Amino acid sequence: MQSTKSATPVPSTGSAAKAALPLWRAAILGFQHLLAMYSGDVLVPLLIGGALHFNAMQMAYLISADIFMCGVATLLQLKRTPLTGIGLPVVLGCAVQAVTPLSAIGTQYGVGAMYGAIISAGIFVFLSAGWFSKIKHLFPPVVTGSLITIIGFTLIPVGFQDLGGGSATAKNFGDPKFLLVGFLTMGIILGLNVFAKSFMKSLAILAGILIGTFIAAAMGMVNLNAVGQASWFHLPQFFYFGTPTFEWSSILTMILVSLTTMVESTGVFFALADITGKKLEGADLKRGYRAEGIAVILGGLFNTFPYSTFSENVGVVQLSGVKTRKPLYFSALFLILLGLLPKIGALATVIPDPVLGGAMIVMFGMVGVQGIRMLQQVDFQNNNNLLVSAISIGLGLGVTVYPQIFQALPQSLQIIMNNGVVIGSFSAVSLNAIFNLQLRRKLAPGRAQMTTDTQPKTTD
Repeated sequence: MQSTKSATPVPSTGSAAKAALPLWRAAILGFQHLLAMYSGDVLVPLLIGGALHFNAMQMAYLISADIFMCGVATLLQLKRTPLTGIGLPVVLGCAVQAVTPLSAIGTQYGVGAMYGAIISAGIFVFLSAGWFSKIKHLFPPVVTGSLITIIGFTLIPVGFQDLGGGSATAKNFGDPKFLLVGFLTMGIILGLNVFAKSFMKSLAILAGILIGTFIAAAMGMVNLNAVGQASWFHLPQFFYFGTPTFEWSSILTMILVSLTTMVESTGVFFALADITGKKLEGADLKRGYRAEGIAVILGGLFNTFPYSTFSENVGVVQLSGVKTRKPLYFSALFLILLGLLPKIGALATVIPDPVLGGAMIVMFGMVGVQGIRMLQQVDFQNNNNLLVSAISIGLGLGVTVYPQIFQALPQSLQIIMNNGVVIGSFSAVSLNAIFNLQLRRKLAPGRAQMTTDTQPKTTD
């Protein structure tokens, strides 16, 4: 049986709470959100630009334009309009699952085909928003709780990889000084959450990252070369790398990737709705998907990337306890500013991987636990619910640990099957639908005689 807690707004989402949060505090909290997602945003252009052999000037543009578009995409989701915007404290960034297919498309068909595929995928997301929002009934708490648990716990290995130095194949991976800095960062975040009060407690992640970076700098782990090489100002422009071309297999591949990001965004939307106490309707989801579609189209036009919700920032919202959108508006404006000023934006790239890893483990763990909290609403005396959650979480985590299990499949299928979030969500939705269908068939003959008090519980 579903709890009514998620449908009751919490005080912090009201206008009084917004008025109680001074602008300077909202700005600092927005900076904390920026740091939580910045490394992920920078990682995608570094990986794709490296795969396409971009030179230093091209790479500098790619990173700054990408950061700029992250801010624009976030604003599209924050501001609710009749057409777009989920209206939740959400941050949009580069879709990491697009790295491999985009690199393959760019290498085989050229940069123009890569951006033509991104634009086409964005149009698909925008046009399919209405249809995708109508399947909200396929995401009851047993599905969304399992999905959010998978999202959080499948990201933990990313945090551990950064904790060890960033590259698991490096000879110095797991160096004691990396572990020391990472665990100190984690300890600072935990200590502030236990002993700090009020505003300082909400800044635990930011303080942990900053103090951890200073400690790492004292140990010689901070390199400022990227700041010195970056330019002071750069304005993003249409078709910087070339005019888009449209190749059918590239378009189909990116549409498949877009479906995976829509599934993951659905989980993030429900997680944030649960945290903030907002009940999501189909119209809310439709506006959210449309905003994401427009962001993807703009990414193709500005020669950047597809954009989707960032799970990292769900942990920031949960951990800080500040659930209004005001800090996120500042975060979006900071991203736009950093995109225009590459030299200032490059300052965030000096944060060592172990520092980010320590913070990520805390944040991703919070996301996973948020999913477990949502599963508390589920009646697990119903064995169907137990099977749906157990199998889906198991599949999601298993694929994350061993994605190579599907290496014999065609590349187009690997794009989907190698994603633990997609496999887990597909399992949860499918099993829940199958069990519900069977139960409804069993109940059909006697449905007219049954009352709501005697009717067995379902996974809805």
